[in-house]
Amino acid sequence: MSWLGPRYQRKFGEVQPYIPLGPFQLRFPFIHYRFEIPDFIQGLLMCAVCLGIIPVLQEYLGMPFEIAITVVILNGFFYLWHAHLGDPVIPGWITPAVPLLLLWLKTFPEGVARMHALIAFEMELGIFALLLGATGLAKKFVDIVPDALKAGILIGAGVAAVRLVFETGGRFDAYPWTITIAIGFAFYILFSNHFKTLRNKHVFFKYLSDLGLMPSLVLAIIVAPLVGELPWPTITWGITVPQFYTLFTEWTPFAANIGWPPLSLYLSAFPLVAATYVVLFGELIQAEALIDEAREFRHGDENVHYDANRNNIICGIRNISMSMLGPDLSMCGPLWAAMQVVTCERYKHGREAMDSLFGGVASFRLGTFASYFLMPIVTLVKPILPISLSLTMLVQGYVAIRVGVLKARTFNDLGVAGIVGSVLISRGAAYAFGVGVVLCLLIYGKDFIRDWSTYDTTKDPVFNKRSEGE
Repeated sequence: MSWLGPRYQRKFGEVQPYIPLGPFQLRFPFIHYRFEIPDFIQGLLMCAVCLGIIPVLQEYLGMPFEIAITVVILNGFFYLWHAHLGDPVIPGWITPAVPLLLLWLKTFPEGVARMHALIAFEMELGIFALLLGATGLAKKFVDIVPDALKAGILIGAGVAAVRLVFETGGRFDAYPWTITIAIGFAFYILFSNHFKTLRNKHVFFKYLSDLGLMPSLVLAIIVAPLVGELPWPTITWGITVPQFYTLFTEWTPFAANIGWPPLSLYLSAFPLVAATYVVLFGELIQAEALIDEAREFRHGDENVHYDANRNNIICGIRNISMSMLGPDLSMCGPLWAAMQVVTCERYKHGREAMDSLFGGVASFRLGTFASYFLMPIVTLVKPILPISLSLTMLVQGYVAIRVGVLKARTFNDLGVAGIVGSVLISRGAAYAFGVGVVLCLLIYGKDFIRDWSTYDTTKDPVFNKRSEGE
């Protein structure tokens, strides 16, 4: 039995119903898409990752817990905009750029100076993304970039995500047993061929698969105290009361003690803005690849496409709004890659599993937003915040590398991608983008600007030599 009214049923191959609103497609739950219970439930627990920014806000900005969770709630409200305005993604942080931002902010003394730097950076990033989206340059930018460079960004981002967990003194060293057991279980459920066979044979395993990363987080809550790596959660009952008034009057540019940043800060923030947008651009590529892959698995039963321009507009508005209403260190990115992967994997199982991709991504974000207000859930996941972030990074790394390799069309593409990915890890996004452009110009010459989607691999000399066995 469908949860949708008859006039909102999507026919095979059509776009999910919506209300036209300029560049957006306005949708409401239960009216324009089916409310997906498995995704909503998973969102309730996966709030653990979103809440993970709270200790960082406390450390770098000196925010009290009540103010930091209010920032998370405000950011969570803006998360809802994507799916409900026509963007079929689960948005998240600009995770790879967070260390770059923190390093830059450390050059400013804690207090007003550091708040000014954060406000200037986040507002400038939002304006930059908004302009690219509104002018249509974002989509053109994605379309003209060679697949070799796209593949390199994805591979590099994937390796960087894994490195964040396994670097010396990192999270794996602190919680080796919990991360090993939890991520092993997560990979088995998400990617194992054996589990896919079980899923098709038994209803229990089908429901377990539909929950994505949530079973692994539940396992982590139990395993971590048993192996002595984290304490058992202390459950507190009640409702979270956001402190919006205090946030607005003491922690924003409208506050008398903060004010607006000087123009010089906007100028000094631009190099970091440019580097961050390169990372954001990589997530745009990844979002497009994941959605295209999922659509092919469904054999075109839903006409769902990714619009980089619309995504940029929404991200731009989010970052500008957060810079004025609740400056945030996680930034407002276009994609939570790990959860987009989980949702797309369930979407691939057909319309019965998930009617529309919009329903899946929207229901998940409604779940995370609701969970911020439920103190039992917040206190339940509080001890495993570092574990949840590690699981997200490792799943994101696995898929980014897989999609990145498949994005390369020729052996030349793979060679360039390997160099770009290595530079991204060692020297940062801006260097990687520059090296990739130079390599593509040297290797492809005048073919650098071409329609890469229709490139004929038989005309690639290296590809031909390899295929001929030379």
